[in-house]
Amino acid sequence: MSARVERVLFTEEMKKDYTILIPTMLPMHFKIIQAVFRQYGYNAVLLENMGDEVKQCGLRYVHNDTCYPALLVIGQFIDALQKGGYDPNKVALMITQTGGGCRASNYLSLLRKALAKAGYGHIPVISLNFSGLEKHPGFRLSVPLVYKMLTGVIFGDLLMLLHNQVRSYEYEKGASAALCEKWTAKVADLMGKGNFPYSKIKKTYVEIIKDFDAIPRAPRDKVRVGIVGEIFVKFSPLGNNNLEEFLVSENAEVVLPGLLDFILYCIYNYIIDYRLYGIGKAYSVACKVLDKFLLKRQKDLIRIIEENSSFTPMTPFDHTRTLTKGYIGLGAKMGEGWLLTAEMLELIDQGVKNIVCTQPFGCLPNHIMGKGMMKPIKENHPGVNIVAIDYDPGATKINQENRIKLMLANADREAE
Repeated sequence: MSARVERVLFTEEMKKDYTILIPTMLPMHFKIIQAVFRQYGYNAVLLENMGDEVKQCGLRYVHNDTCYPALLVIGQFIDALQKGGYDPNKVALMITQTGGGCRASNYLSLLRKALAKAGYGHIPVISLNFSGLEKHPGFRLSVPLVYKMLTGVIFGDLLMLLHNQVRSYEYEKGASAALCEKWTAKVADLMGKGNFPYSKIKKTYVEIIKDFDAIPRAPRDKVRVGIVGEIFVKFSPLGNNNLEEFLVSENAEVVLPGLLDFILYCIYNYIIDYRLYGIGKAYSVACKVLDKFLLKRQKDLIRIIEENSSFTPMTPFDHTRTLTKGYIGLGAKMGEGWLLTAEMLELIDQGVKNIVCTQPFGCLPNHIMGKGMMKPIKENHPGVNIVAIDYDPGATKINQENRIKLMLANADREAE
């Protein structure tokens, strides 16, 4: 048996001069959140090391049967440390922890074990969670910090939505990507400067929308392809082999539900827990307040998009969660749970008939709520194409892309 790896605390003293490394998932969202952390005194740095060397590093320190996202995140951390860009005696790592029943709940222990194996067992690992699973003296999620993080998520969702609706049609290639960089930096600057009133936030929404709307582009007439799945491989270019870029190169428009949906899903699960099992009454009450607040913010953004452009806004999440009726119960909440089914139905509700369901190989929640729900969804929605793509260390990019090309060929035939 392997020796138990001791947890190293992130202390108040460490906060003063330690660099906190954050893994990549959603670059625009996380760059904004990085600025929020810095405003509150945490020297956060978003990792940008990518490529096959990250996967190979993960394979050296994590068992290859481990959840693929864990392998990549751990590989990215250790690869960054080994490349020598950070002082290993003045660095900490941060990773999210949902506390759910899937393998993701073991990421922290897997990471600590891998760090010890690589000679970095002294490096503290901070759990970013909202359930009190782990606490550190030098890191605290205050209400103002969480509020700004959530605001950053909404800005990130807006930029992602506009980018996807413009980049497949822009006459000047790269124009929307350049605008994303500009606004990500500008929003990060605004978020890192203290007071950012809601009136200013809404005004900034309008400025962003009008900037994207001004990009010269062709009419939106391409095949629309939605992406759903396990949160990391759905969003991360590292996890899905640059799936979005591949779809754009194949003359498709990408449709991607936002990160706020996943957060609202997590919040709503606590409300469901009390409703179904009578547990966590106080937490359920707090979550109802937060759910109502975020739904209001989301609907404000939807209204602003509709009033200031012809872009298609995101679907209100209180509507999304009603779409599972007749398919799956809201008590099915391991991993992405009922949200995975709901997002497929949400895309179909928007008129998106082609869906890529991304999943780490062997991910049981995805196989049940994603792959397992494809048959009843397609039976009730003739003409819908859904393809499940597995991502793991042994899966080849060419095979993944060939399966997606087959789906796109079917989509072209349906359009004729």
